[in-house]
Amino acid sequence: MLDRLTSMRVFTRVVTTGSFAAAGRSLSLSQTMVTKHVVALETHLGCTLFHRSTRRLSLTEAGKLFLEGAQKILTDMEEIEQGVSAQRREPRGVLRLNAPVSFAIRHVAPLIPEFHRRYPLVTIELGLNDRPVDLIEEGWDLTLRIRQMAASTLRTRKLASIRFVLCAAPDYLARAGTPRTVDDLGAHVCLGYTLSATVGTTRWIFGRKSEKSVAVSCPLIANNGDVLREAALAGQGIIYQPSFLVADELKFGRLRMLELDYPPIEASALHAVYAPTEHVPLKVRVMIDYLAERYGPVPPWDEGLHLA
Repeated sequence: MLDRLTSMRVFTRVVTTGSFAAAGRSLSLSQTMVTKHVVALETHLGCTLFHRSTRRLSLTEAGKLFLEGAQKILTDMEEIEQGVSAQRREPRGVLRLNAPVSFAIRHVAPLIPEFHRRYPLVTIELGLNDRPVDLIEEGWDLTLRIRQMAASTLRTRKLASIRFVLCAAPDYLARAGTPRTVDDLGAHVCLGYTLSATVGTTRWIFGRKSEKSVAVSCPLIANNGDVLREAALAGQGIIYQPSFLVADELKFGRLRMLELDYPPIEASALHAVYAPTEHVPLKVRVMIDYLAERYGPVPPWDEGLHLA
């Protein structure tokens, strides 16, 4: 009879890796043995945990429910084992951290070496993408997200304020003129971000209460802010992006901040998002505390900028 706790570990690894074969490789098990563990769980539970096809695996409703419970049990076991085996409580294990691409490259990756010096027994798996992620189903321990957080069963902690700025290269402004009002933007070349409704590809929103909008013409649109920043640096047009993306360019004069008759929108915040378990893993807690320490009270990317 297969050990049920081991089967739970195998099951959660199949979810995080996306296949039986990949789970087997990561656990040094054969694909046949991985299948036996999953089948044993399904037999015991009397239900199917995965929708299986030749192209992909996906969780059934029962699988999603079981995953949430299994992760809690495994987390609790990890905490117990740490408490029993260690002379002093020390974070350890693999921390799966997901964050937006541009933000992670600039303001997460540079912090990892110091984190490793503080917590050498924690291994970080850093995933970068801008799409919404399903923390539970995709197996992330912690995600960083820049948005106003809706009501959810997930737990969140605000790490930093995110401010938006409107800016352009000096040579673009010399060539096209400097807009003075929001309405002036209709006569300018703007560079649009496809993943935003407020600073997107057809209308930009301004004002502390989002009370002013203007139609914009965007000959270049992209789903990544780095692409838009590079286009702005080349003098292609005006961008409306978070300050963390353009802070260095503003400080060194490669881009110039524009102040119009309405201020930029009140931006959302950077949040740490994690599972609502009763006992948050120590590796997750120390990472959240570390990021809060490094990002606050004034985010380092906003230091030296004169933001409205």
